[in-house]
Amino acid sequence: MRRNEPDPLVPACRRPLWYRRDDMSDPQPLRFVVIGAGMSGILAAIRLEEAGYEDVSIYEKADRLGGTWRENTYPGIACDVPSHLYSYSFEPNPDWSHRYSPGDEIQAYLEDVARRRGVVGRIRFGAEIARCEHRDGRWLLETKDGVRDEADVVIGATGVLHHPNVPDLPGLADFGGAAFHSARWDHRVPLDGRRIGIIGTGSTAVQMTAALVHRVAKLSLFQRTAQWIAPQENPPYTAGEKATFARSPEQMRELRDVMSRMFADNFANALGDADSPQMRMIAEVCRANLENSVSDPVLREKLRPSYRAACKRLVVSPDFYQAIQRPNAELVTEAIERIERGGIRTKDGRLHELDVLVLATGFRTDRFLRPIEVVGRGGTRLDDVWAKRPSAYLSISIPDFPNLFLLNGPNGPVGNFSLIEVAELQFDYVLQLVEEIRTGRCRELSPTHAASDRFDADRVEAAKKTIWMTGCRSWYLDDRGVPAAWPWSFERFRERMAKPDFEAWERC
Repeated sequence: MRRNEPDPLVPACRRPLWYRRDDMSDPQPLRFVVIGAGMSGILAAIRLEEAGYEDVSIYEKADRLGGTWRENTYPGIACDVPSHLYSYSFEPNPDWSHRYSPGDEIQAYLEDVARRRGVVGRIRFGAEIARCEHRDGRWLLETKDGVRDEADVVIGATGVLHHPNVPDLPGLADFGGAAFHSARWDHRVPLDGRRIGIIGTGSTAVQMTAALVHRVAKLSLFQRTAQWIAPQENPPYTAGEKATFARSPEQMRELRDVMSRMFADNFANALGDADSPQMRMIAEVCRANLENSVSDPVLREKLRPSYRAACKRLVVSPDFYQAIQRPNAELVTEAIERIERGGIRTKDGRLHELDVLVLATGFRTDRFLRPIEVVGRGGTRLDDVWAKRPSAYLSISIPDFPNLFLLNGPNGPVGNFSLIEVAELQFDYVLQLVEEIRTGRCRELSPTHAASDRFDADRVEAAKKTIWMTGCRSWYLDDRGVPAAWPWSFERFRERMAKPDFEAWERC
């Protein structure tokens, strides 16, 4: 059999991508649906328009764009990736106020980019997708309100940090004051001069503690697990620096490239090798920060983790240690027994009286597209495929779900890279796949089961060397205790995103 003839015994959707159908008619314009109008969804709409695709709609469940930066408005919220790196490469911003931006500036930046780039007009707000079914070569979509749509290609830009994790705390409903998750902040609740309880010690709780302790009568931070805190300088950009950036966008791009290399070389890449010199340096910096910042030896030991630095997501802060040592702050390490009307009762029998209770307890990071009901080829249900854990080939696509591409999906470089940079690289990859459809080489694309299995096996093996596997519990770990994040270097991610290995893809 000649190479340009398909094996008649192989189903069309299993034919390798080198096979070109000579009888395909001229390709028709493609329709795209993007799910989510956060950072990745805005990026997708802009890049699709730049590539010449005009029929693009974005479905957003909320009444405003922005994703995690819309939903998280707690006091002190900021990004722990440098501002000029946490920006679109094609939309540098000369007006960032600090090296690390506060959340409201990032939200304003996303809204400004979306407005100027014409993205807002493509968004259907208040339209939550409830069902996605692949039938007869197209995706059929339906919102919770019953609105139906069709698409040739669906881009899942639902993000990672958008389903709050609310712990099952006995008596939570009985609390007599205001209680809410940090991602559902109630700005109507007065805080000044009141007694605030915060459950959790991750990045959110650390930022919140430093922002609130100066305002409240008493701040009680309930710690289950101590965190390593890396020091973080966050100087403001001067008016002169901003003026220079505005005159020279190229200089901003160069700064972004420098930051990207430094961020990868000095931190992100080190996470993949627990024994690297960089990891030892990070550990020493964190240890010195704790010992040089906390004078009370009892408090210092309460704040000292029992695991290695960066085993959990590394927390950065310029002032948390100073904040938790203020006279009106208390670190509570006794386990919570129950919530009562007047506050939190810990296992030692003590009642911590509170007026406001904040759950800084993170997110359900295994949701991704869910709770959307997604049905792929042959009735394959995503809930069944992801019954044990979510997975995706290169964090982008799933076997038997053709023309469905995820940005910042499962097993990607979440937590140790700039997610904007990650999404841009992923979308360049996706555009190369879409080009195969546009030019008529195929109508449908999805990764082979073999390629997906190989990727997952390689990822699990590589994860054994990462810092995340050195003996702590974290949201990076799946049900097997295996890190669900990209375990290799950022250079390797760039290489994999540069060009698809078309032998790994099925086509119809």
